[in-house]
Amino acid sequence: MSTVVRLAQSFDEWRAAARELIARGVPPADVAWQSQPGDGDLFSSTPDATDTSAPLLRLPRSLVELLESAACFNVHDRWAFLYQVLWRWQLDQHDVLSPADADGARLHAMAKAVRREEHDMHAYVRFRERSEAEGAPRFVAWFEPTHDVLPQVARHFARRMGSASWMIATPAASMLWDGTTLHAGPALLSGAADIDDAGEALWLTYYRSIFNPARVNAGLLRSHIPSRFWKNLPEGAIVPAMLSGAANGERRTGQTASVGQRSGATMIPVSAERAQPARELPTTLDQCRRCALWQHATQAVPGAGPPQARIMLVGEQPGDQEDLAGLPFVGPAGALLDQALREAGMARDSIYLTNAVKHFKWEPRGKRRLHKTPAQREILACHGWLEQELTSVKPQVIVALGSTALKSILQDGAASMTPLIGTPIRHDGRWVVAVYHPSYVLRAPDAASRRQAYEVIVAGLRQALVLGQDSHHSVEAGTSCPSSRRA
Repeated sequence: MSTVVRLAQSFDEWRAAARELIARGVPPADVAWQSQPGDGDLFSSTPDATDTSAPLLRLPRSLVELLESAACFNVHDRWAFLYQVLWRWQLDQHDVLSPADADGARLHAMAKAVRREEHDMHAYVRFRERSEAEGAPRFVAWFEPTHDVLPQVARHFARRMGSASWMIATPAASMLWDGTTLHAGPALLSGAADIDDAGEALWLTYYRSIFNPARVNAGLLRSHIPSRFWKNLPEGAIVPAMLSGAANGERRTGQTASVGQRSGATMIPVSAERAQPARELPTTLDQCRRCALWQHATQAVPGAGPPQARIMLVGEQPGDQEDLAGLPFVGPAGALLDQALREAGMARDSIYLTNAVKHFKWEPRGKRRLHKTPAQREILACHGWLEQELTSVKPQVIVALGSTALKSILQDGAASMTPLIGTPIRHDGRWVVAVYHPSYVLRAPDAASRRQAYEVIVAGLRQALVLGQDSHHSVEAGTSCPSSRRA
């Protein structure tokens, strides 16, 4: 008998073709299976498909389930192998189901690998929420499965995600859930990079905050999450840097040698300050744990500008965009400050920009992170870093943008902005000019208030520019500005 060619692109197609071939007594050696339509007449040597004289083949449920799972195993000869198992079963060779049999062992191994792939896909699919668009799914995920398990996994998520619409895309196909029905379709994306998720930065902030460098076990982490999944996980982009930091000494910030040096079992009442373990002071801003703000911030934001600028601008704290970028004044307040600098005749690249508090303090509002004013203890905890910048840059004039900056510069928790606006003062040998923070202008309730606040900023910057030039000329002439001078 000549070779019989059959096309099977799914388990249902294979089952229908296999049932017909078994009924006709066609042995595995005489069947050629194709996964894609080929050239020529696929049924050129097939007997009459309407002949159903042979008895129907009845299979136990366990065998059907094994065959259906193994059919998802992505290997070129899967349909031929499954037909061989089916052929042996109808010849009463029931040991084909035994793991001790060569075919049985392979069948069980294929089914086990498929079940493992389904489990991995359940665990490592990451849905990203997209902006609302007419007819588009609300959540989109990208995954690169080794085996053809997308339909089963899609049914799993359809049972668990309710009426929210979503799509899972893979290199070969996509599954869409519209809230009531699953739809299969072709590949629609080329990778995770095609999905834009505005909330992903918030997830990465949370992931960093729960990372404990003192307890990290890189080997265990890699054994739990195979390396092929990392490239499509949002946290995969930051884990290598966190592991590197832990290996290079960050784990020491969570440990102290003094804990094991305490003796005695008697309870002795001590103050909260003395109860704290003795730890070395952080040597870099990224290591700072002097207050709790680092736990919820993406990163510390240092100052930026010329190393010996005559004028230093000090704001309150980084905002949402500064927290993500790691640079000061790059958000909406920074754009308004740039406009004020240009109007005052001051070049941004000639001044040093920094903040009194180096980590972003925020509170959640839906999907947004809203600014929250730092507490006095947080301002005090961060003052050491500002002092380092003042010592290094040695500015002649400091512009305090807002009351938080003013309190930190003067080291006075009761310092008020109002009496100092328009009246520079001398402090520690430097001029201090107080103006509103640019964000105050953005929050003003009406156009008149916004204009008045903006004019205060521009006037203060012009004063700082004049004072910086006067101080520079005085130093060159060998004299100093009198400490009682008012501008």
